[in-house]
Amino acid sequence: MKLYNSMSLKVEEFKSIEPGVVKMYVCGPTVYNHAHIGNARPIIVFDTLRRFFEAKGYKVKFVSNYTDVDDKIINKAIEENVEEEEIAQRYIEAYEKVRSSLNTLELDAKPKVTETMD
Repeated sequence: MKLYNSMSLKVEEFKSIEPGVVKMYVCGPTVYNHAHIGNARPIIVFDTLRRFFEAKGYKVKFVSNYTDVDDKIINKAIEENVEEEEIAQRYIEAYEKVRSSLNTLELDAKPKVTETMD
């Protein structure tokens, strides 16, 4: 299978770094409002790619994050007079409902940016 390599800017034959294993990281949504088509596209595209790799016998580790700290989240919290965490959590839950309704497989991890910041 050939995929576009954004590092080399070329279409290249896929070779897993670790034999039999594919690790996928996809940048997830900034959670300040309801999901839109731009959020749904990567959910569907990369879930399909994951299923393809699994059907080919690969063990897939799939991680996608939530950007839960951002000016848009801060502004929404000020507008609604609530904490930023409340805004982020509300839209994480809404996003998960959308993701689930699209019948995608569960992710291996869904880290929040705030959980990984120093």
